[in-house]
Amino acid sequence: MRIAVLLEDKCQPDRCSYECINYCPMVRTGDETIVKTEDAVRISEELCEGCGICVDKCPFDAIKIINLPEELETDLIHQFGENSFRLYRLPLPEKGLVTGLLGANGIGKTTAIRMLSGEIVPNLGNFEEDVSLDKVIEKYSGTALGDYFKSLKKSDIETALKPQYVDKIPAHYSGKVEDLLSRIGDDYERWVEALEIENTLDSKVTNLSGGELQRVAIAATSTKDADVYFYDEPSSYLDIRQRLKVAEAIKEKSEDNRVMVIEHDLAVLDFLADNVHLLYGSRGAYGVVSHPKGVRVAINSYLRGFLDEENIRFRDTEIKFEKRAPKSEWHSRPIIEYDKLVKEWDSFRLETEKGEIPEGEVIGIVGPNATGKTTFVKMLADAVEPTEGEIKKHITVSYKPQYIKPNYEGRVIDLYRTEISDRLNEGFFQSNVLNPLDLEDLYEREVPKLSGGELQRVVLTLCLGRDADLYLIDEPSAYLDAGRRMTAAKVIRRFMEKIDKGGMIVDHDVYFIDYVSDLIMNFSGEPGKKGKGEGPYEMRKGMNKFLKEVEITFRRDADTYRPRVNKLNSRLDRKQKSEGEYYYLD
Repeated sequence: MRIAVLLEDKCQPDRCSYECINYCPMVRTGDETIVKTEDAVRISEELCEGCGICVDKCPFDAIKIINLPEELETDLIHQFGENSFRLYRLPLPEKGLVTGLLGANGIGKTTAIRMLSGEIVPNLGNFEEDVSLDKVIEKYSGTALGDYFKSLKKSDIETALKPQYVDKIPAHYSGKVEDLLSRIGDDYERWVEALEIENTLDSKVTNLSGGELQRVAIAATSTKDADVYFYDEPSSYLDIRQRLKVAEAIKEKSEDNRVMVIEHDLAVLDFLADNVHLLYGSRGAYGVVSHPKGVRVAINSYLRGFLDEENIRFRDTEIKFEKRAPKSEWHSRPIIEYDKLVKEWDSFRLETEKGEIPEGEVIGIVGPNATGKTTFVKMLADAVEPTEGEIKKHITVSYKPQYIKPNYEGRVIDLYRTEISDRLNEGFFQSNVLNPLDLEDLYEREVPKLSGGELQRVVLTLCLGRDADLYLIDEPSAYLDAGRRMTAAKVIRRFMEKIDKGGMIVDHDVYFIDYVSDLIMNFSGEPGKKGKGEGPYEMRKGMNKFLKEVEITFRRDADTYRPRVNKLNSRLDRKQKSEGEYYYLD
């Protein structure tokens, strides 16, 4: 089975010479395989021979010709239009379980839960006319999916969906949080307490931070009286403690209901889900939903990039965690030394211990939101002046900020030529940064039109492309899917090892921090009021201090060595806490 896809976000008809049409052999013989339309091109899948000429000729990589297994043809659940994205199969939530969805961005996870929540009616590939839910019920008659849609049509089940982009909520509601939650249901106070958002009740939704908005959205969804609950990326904007609090609340919701979760933080997904559907495919082109697997098997399969039962390889390289002992000695030369630092704002005070940053080490910075991590990094980057204390350095610093604003109007390649032109042709930089992060695929795109994840990769590359002695990288995993996160961690790790320079990474994804760090710096305090920075410490000591603060323990997976959160109050959790080993046991 052959499908043809035109990626609308890459197609640029105003700059196109339509060489795909001029060089297509089917057009030259008189058949209209590729036709120029008002907006772009149309590709006839019936006539296409799959020669790939049009793919090679397109200067914007906007055309994809993909061969798929014939058996998938009967599994097509939805197609958005001619030469547009299509989804094969659907997952199904089960009562009493948390069902996870795991896969790359742009391959149908959100589309799947919008269908299951009743927002979109699956068209079974018939995109030219409206398809009724009766057609879907007829096709899947006698199956659990058919029964589900039948119940949905009869309103025998109610659904509640927590949207992916919580930052858009203030555009629809600007009143007080308590007024919003009380309008939805009577037991909202239960979720307010579980998610620790009591201090937001009198605040207007428009004044909330990203983390507060996320937890309010989860509380609003959980308060609804429904049978099936969908949570789309519930850990975004949250620190690790908040993520686990959210996970506990969602797990509680699954005791009497069906729950489905899309999640990119693998540690949180491992802690939260009972079973997982993997989604694989090609971004913007197609997605395939795998059969459900137990959460451990699913995540290990995802890291391997291979599905045994379906004999499908969906990633070229395996993601491996090293079972390495933490470094016991630092390099002898510190590249930065700093006194005890104090930074005071009107309502916030940060203190950090006297310390130093050694050459050739990557320091992971962990701690709750709003305790001063970003402020500390900004002081090292000279973006913020300390109120007290001196930073002793005679080095150059490259800084990637937490919040990225696309303030460049041109193409990605023009931005790179302006900022890091010397790096672009270096073999080392191409093989260790540009190629793994798939940056060439974005060269012709306009910077303001990039998605959050695409912009994150572009700016991370800019940071690494500058010649510096210290690289300060704030929340590089934000907006990236699980696979891209681990690739970015691998890129940073290898880059620092090769150039033997210093790095500091702020992030809330424990997999990311575990993969990339040699040392750990801990931040604690009262969020929004006071913060304290300690360290850097060697890996085990630093992670033990951090995990003790959030009252969780980790173990290593026997097959992949990835960190796994122990179930609270399990035998291993109690054992490690009694021994003071919160990080993991050898």
